[in-house]
Parts: sequence; structure tokens; C-alpha cells
Amino acid sequence: MTFSSLAVQLINGLADASAMFLVAAGLSLIFGVTRIVNFAHGSFYMLGVFIAYTLVSLIGASGVGFWSAVLLSACAVALLGALVEITVLRRIYRAPELFQLLATFALVLVLKDAALYLWGPEDLFGPRAPGLAGSVELLGRRLPQYDLVLIVIGPAVLGLLWLLLNRTRWGTLIRAATQDREMAGALGIHQSWLFTGVFALGCFLAGLGGALQGPRMPATLALDLETIGNAFVVVVVGGMGSIGGAFLAALLIAEIKALCVAFGQVSIAGVVVSLSKLTLVAEFLVMALILVLRPWGLLGKPQVASRVAGPPEAPLRPANKLQRGLGLAGLALLLAAPLLAGSFPYLSVLLVEILIAVLFAASLHFIMGPGGMHSFGHAAYFGLGAYAAALVLTGLRLPMEMALIAGPLAGAIGALLFGWFCVRLSGVYLAMLTLAFAQIVWAIVFQWDEVTGGSNGLVGIWPAAWASSPTAFYYLALAFSVAGVLLLRRVLFSPFGHAMRAGRDSPLRAEAIGIDVKRVQWMAFIVAGLFCGMAGALFAFSKGSISPEAISVNRSVDGLVMVMLGGIQTLSGPVAGAAVFTWLQDVIARETDYWRALLGLVILALVLLFPGGIASVSNRWRKNDEEVA
Repeated sequence: MTFSSLAVQLINGLADASAMFLVAAGLSLIFGVTRIVNFAHGSFYMLGVFIAYTLVSLIGASGVGFWSAVLLSACAVALLGALVEITVLRRIYRAPELFQLLATFALVLVLKDAALYLWGPEDLFGPRAPGLAGSVELLGRRLPQYDLVLIVIGPAVLGLLWLLLNRTRWGTLIRAATQDREMAGALGIHQSWLFTGVFALGCFLAGLGGALQGPRMPATLALDLETIGNAFVVVVVGGMGSIGGAFLAALLIAEIKALCVAFGQVSIAGVVVSLSKLTLVAEFLVMALILVLRPWGLLGKPQVASRVAGPPEAPLRPANKLQRGLGLAGLALLLAAPLLAGSFPYLSVLLVEILIAVLFAASLHFIMGPGGMHSFGHAAYFGLGAYAAALVLTGLRLPMEMALIAGPLAGAIGALLFGWFCVRLSGVYLAMLTLAFAQIVWAIVFQWDEVTGGSNGLVGIWPAAWASSPTAFYYLALAFSVAGVLLLRRVLFSPFGHAMRAGRDSPLRAEAIGIDVKRVQWMAFIVAGLFCGMAGALFAFSKGSISPEAISVNRSVDGLVMVMLGGIQTLSGPVAGAAVFTWLQDVIARETDYWRALLGLVILALVLLFPGGIASVSNRWRKNDEEVA
């Protein structure tokens, strides 16, 4: 590695840092003022790329036309963001933060299919920036001229944001709302329009970042989730709500990735390590390290690394006679479902998917609802269970029964390791650390070709002869799912479950009466990982194969949607949410190419109509019945 090639690689990293900063700055602004974790921020970035492509085609690829298209694209995205804030987000500011996250995820689905309808599924390649299509020579190497422009744009935007926030009245209002929204409202600040303006500004920055990437990358529908993951990492590493921290974090992560590319392979104690492969997960490694050492980020404000006590949640209660009757009736229907297989051949397959989803969602609900610990990376334990079962069957040549034991154990061991670090954080920081660990597991699985099959995954994962028929495997999945849900429910009403909820509602009081809150939360992670690994093992046998997609961010997000859709503070919530989400996804996907938009609209409607989740409706009926009695 020569000095010149290293220097050029680091300069290229500066261009990537500028692009990351533009997106992260908007996300940080929105969170700082509105306290909404905007999952749709990556979608506005994606729209910036697509709209810029269209405008350049219409206006022309001249110098004036290109830069006009970039600014107009950012303005168009800002207007769309303002419309979204007024029509959707303004209605849910007082809802729990997880339901706000669910609403923004629904927007991701709607905006993705809107882009699919307008621009089609193919990648679109925009023209080079006029006058900047060439390169310049530096230290004997060639550098793209456009990258040098991007290097300047990032600090320039940072400077303009600093002036806006520190030298204007509107910036003063933004900083006041960031520090204390309630006090700002008491002083007469019109919060509604302030929130709209900040959300539009954040979307403008996202759209600008996307439009500027047109000459460097194609416009593709996958940009939304890819971008939001990186943006979350930058914001968390820099410190939630800190613009300067976002810039510093973007610089740090981009340069570390550039160094990984520059050095390629290194030898450590005689072992050759491919640093270039770390580019897939470098940002998550950095985030995990920063969160463990400095939980509040590089320039964020220190926070107590425990769950902040708030008003106690409604106590969980055992099922009444009506609910037990409905549960037994539902179980009877599930037992009789194979009798309908002749009329509906696909029914058994769909029900197996629903049962696996129910077990996955129930394990996630266990730590999110009663445990009060939000997880964005629960798919890690699902994937560990699936791969462990697959490797025991195909690698060790052991029977399916042993694989079904290995899967849950692998999930529990993963939770044992990751949970030890995660329970030392709280809120968004805890959630992002779970995401970091999940992405690290995904990267290992994706690149360890010799063991996991890499991107191709593993095949030939078939059930034993006694469970090979669709009906037999359905009853196997039903037994595991019902047993898992009932066992988790039993744990919640045990002394351990009460201790877990005490630590959620009032950690200081719980510690004062002798409960080791962190240890209880750690054990809760292990229990959740065990049952999630069980779901993963069943998934591998139901599909006959397993791939890294099982550990992807999409899987974790699906779990979050299931739990929040059903209701996070109800025991029946994950069951109802998983069943409805999986059924809707299957039915709508078979009816139209734009199933994501329809699913997103359904989720939005449910969030607005039932902010407590689907299962909250039955709880209202139960409460009314108790009041009448």
C-alpha cells in the first residue's frame, strides 16, 4: 500500500462522508424536534434520486439544467415531506413512539410502490454532471471531479445549518423545541407549524443528498432501506439530535470504510483477514463499539443507561372466561384446518407461515412489551436458530429432532452474548445496538461461504420422514407455536415476569427492593432468543433452505410491525398482529404488484383507528364488561 493510493482512498471517503451527512443531518433534525424516529427518511432520499433523474431528462443535462434539477428535486421532496407531516404524522405525535415508527414504516411501503408505479422496477442511470465528468490527477492517481465537489458541499451545508440554528430566530425556536418542547409550547411557540417546517427541512436535506448521488449511482427501489440503516447509524454514533455529531460520525465511518478498501487484506498472527469484506458491516461495528463505550454518541448528551421510569403500564391480567373460550375455539379451528386442505391446497402452507410468525412475534413482544426493551435486530436470533438447525442437519448429518434442539439453543446463546451489552443501554440506543449486532451476524453469514454457503445459503433442509407431509409438518409447527406462546405467557405471570415488569415501570424502586434489574433484563433476552431460535429452526424446515435474508433488517422490521400492529401491551397482541400481517401480506401480494402500498395503507388506517393495536379493541370490551358487572 503506497502513500498516494492510501491518500486518494481517504479523499474518496470524504465524498461518501458528505453524502451520508446530508441524509443523517435531516434525520437528526427531525428527531431532535419532533422526537419521531422517521423510518421513511430513506424513502425521501430515494425519491430525491428518482425526481432528479426525471427533471434532468426534462430540463436538459446542461450545467444550469443539472443544478436546477438538483435543487428542484430537493424542494419537491420537502413539499412532499410537509404534506406527509400535516396529513399523517401530526395526528400521531401523542401516540407511543413505537406506533409512530410503525406509521413511518407504512409510509416506506407506500412510497416504494409509488416509485415503482412512476418509474418502474428497472435501475435508472442518470447523466454525469456537466463539466465534472472527468478526473484530476493527485499524487499520481486519478480522482473524479464530481467527488471533489461533493467534498465541498458537505461542510458547506454544515456551515449553513449552523448559521440557521444559531443566527436566526427560527433556529432559536428549533433549539428551544429540541431542549424542551413543552416549555416552548407554554411560551407561545406554534409547535404545529414548527414541526412541519423542521420535517420539510429534514426531507429537503434527504432529497438533496439523493439528487446529488444521481451521477454516482443508479436510481433503484432498494435505496430506501439501505439508506435509512446507514443514516440511523450515523445519527446514533454522532449523538441523537446533534448536527455536528452527525458530520463527525459520517466522516469517521466513511474513512474507516475507505481504509478497509485500501488495505484489502492483512495478516494477524498468521491469519489472513479480508478487511475489504468489512465494508458491508463497518458502520455497525463502529456503532456497536461507540454505544458500548459512550452510549450517548460522540457529541450527544450523556444519559443514564437505564430505562427512564414513566407512568406504569396497565397490568397484565389472566384471561377471563370469554377469552379462554375464544382461545380454545381458535385452537379447535386450527386443529381442524387440515380437513379443509382439499378445498384450499395452499391453506396448510399459509398457516405454517402464520404459526412461525406468531412464535417470532411473541418472542419479540416478550422483551418489548413486558420487558420495555425495544429491539431492531431480533432477526439475529431467528437467523441463528435457522442456520444452527440447517448446519446440524446438513453438516453434522444429525436427525431433525437434534436440529430442532440446536436451533433454540443457538438463539439463546446469541441472546446471552448480545444481551449482556444491550441491557446496559435504553431507548433508541438499546434498539440501535440490537440492530448493530444483527447486522454483524448477517455479515458473517453472508461472507462465510465455506460454512453458511454465503449469499447462496444452504439447501436440502427437509423434515424427517414422519413430518415430511404438509399435514404432519403443520401439526408440528402448531405444537411448537402453541407451546411457545403458552410458555412465554406462563413466564410473564411468574415471579420472574413480575420482576421484569417492575424493572420496566420503575427501575429505581425495583432496585431498592432487591431486584437486579439488569440481570432480569439479560435473562429476558435469553428467553426471547430461545423461542425466536425455535421459530427460526421451524422456518428452515418449512422452506427446505435458508439464506442470509432470514437475518436481514426486513425480517426484524416485520417482527416490529407484527407486535405493534397487534398491540404491544396486550398478551394477545403479537398473535393477532402476526396473523393479520402475514395473511395480509400473502393475500395482497397475490392480487397486485403494488401490494406494499395497499399493505402500508392498511397499516396506516389501523394505526390511526386503533393506536393501541388490534388487540386493544377486545381489551376495551373487557373493560366495559367489568364496569357493567
